[in-house]
Amino acid sequence: MPGTESTLAGHPALNERTQHLLRALVERHIRDGQPVGSRTLARDAGLDLSPATVRNVMADLEDLGYLRAPHTSAGRVPTARGYRFFIDELLHLRPLDHQSIETLRQRIDRPVNNPAELARSVSDLLSGITQLAGVVMLPRRNVTTLRQVEFLPLSENRVLVILVLNGQEVQNRIIQTQRSYSAAELQQAARYLNAQFTGKDIQQVRESLLRDLRETRDSLDRLMQTVVEMAEQTFETEPESEDYVLAGQTHLMQYADLSDLDKLRQLFEAFHHKRDLLHLFDQSLRADGVQIFIGEESGFEVLEDCSVVTAPYSVAGQVLGVLGVIGPTRMAYDRVIPVVDVTARLLAAALIAQRV
Repeated sequence: MPGTESTLAGHPALNERTQHLLRALVERHIRDGQPVGSRTLARDAGLDLSPATVRNVMADLEDLGYLRAPHTSAGRVPTARGYRFFIDELLHLRPLDHQSIETLRQRIDRPVNNPAELARSVSDLLSGITQLAGVVMLPRRNVTTLRQVEFLPLSENRVLVILVLNGQEVQNRIIQTQRSYSAAELQQAARYLNAQFTGKDIQQVRESLLRDLRETRDSLDRLMQTVVEMAEQTFETEPESEDYVLAGQTHLMQYADLSDLDKLRQLFEAFHHKRDLLHLFDQSLRADGVQIFIGEESGFEVLEDCSVVTAPYSVAGQVLGVLGVIGPTRMAYDRVIPVVDVTARLLAAALIAQRV
């Protein structure tokens, strides 16, 4: 049971009255999309406070980074920081009732021919229910596990790579390197990779190794420089199935927050090229439950006026993909979060039942 003050990591303590006013302001802005003034907020909050007192609280919240004043308006709107506190501390979710869940289940359980068709159906469903853009990453059907890797020197700066994957699948490939490597150097690199990554998913190997080592490339010793070059080319292929389907992008045009044509063009281009969103979804693949990226939290400028609500879906303990919605930061989180959460669970159940 919360007390009169609440402290969240990275947030100063806000007393009960301040939290109440912040929640009322965010909820009002989500409803009508307009800056909220002190008189409106005093009336909405239902507290016996004068507009002057409310103005002082709003000024404090602005100083703390929870609110901002758009243009020269006397009203205030939430910042990404304000939305984050609202979601983490103040939001009251509206769980779906039994009938709504059954309706979703029936629509998702319709027979389909393949995973892509099911993903398209679910993205359309998410978009229709939320009136936002619905997105579903196609299921990863197979996890490729590294068992062993060996490197053999060839002529003209070439290296033969022998990969043993999963059970006993063997792949051979020839890679071109920037310099010639001795057999001893390649054996050292192979020993390092086998010791660190045997039994792990190839995609995880690639992400963890290349991300961490590229950041410290300049300070690497000769062995690790060899490992980096070998790994960059050996594990450079992205899984073909790592893709997603998107529906309802045009819903975003109805929101004043996103109505700027240049912003919409950049957003739709990001949808088309997919790289940024796939990076965001990859973070959700490694997380438990619903994840919410608000504005700049996504790390991508094109999404600074948007929120992305995602949830992973799993079968037999294996995460196959991510689904979610994309919309303005002032989306109805109390309704959207349960919809995304339940839909992820129902999609997982449908994949098991239909075995597509």
